[in-house]
Amino acid sequence: MSRRHRAEKREINPDPKFGDLVVSKFMNNLMYEGKKSVAEGIVYGAFDKIQGKAKQDPVQVFHDALNNVAPAIEVRSRRVGGATYQVPVEVRAERRQALAIRWIITAARNRNETTMVDRLSGELLDAASNRGTAVKKREDTHKMAEANRAFSHYRW
Repeated sequence: MSRRHRAEKREINPDPKFGDLVVSKFMNNLMYEGKKSVAEGIVYGAFDKIQGKAKQDPVQVFHDALNNVAPAIEVRSRRVGGATYQVPVEVRAERRQALAIRWIITAARNRNETTMVDRLSGELLDAASNRGTAVKKREDTHKMAEANRAFSHYRW
């Protein structure tokens, strides 16, 4: 890791169908081995399913799901005098979004529907209505931070 300066952020283009930058980031995260067209098919297929099931704007459901999954605080390990403490810290907006995207994709992959389109649409609908595995992950993260509130004075 270079000590000279931070790596500059890459510019990503908004997705072709909705013109949304976050949807594009989500697709890039979902993608395996550079197969962007496959990831696009999965995401747009899931959005079509959401449109059919929920009768709502799928992009709005997607953003609601991300907001429900994004954690406000997390714990980070901090060594103080030979002991390691789990110190609760607030999560930056960029990291919140990245964690929410990652957790939703992981939760969708671990579901047991037959196709990834079904899994992703189900997980997004669950997350939008504040249930599901990804939301549980956020709750667990918050609980852990709450339990370690006593060490918050070690914040750096």
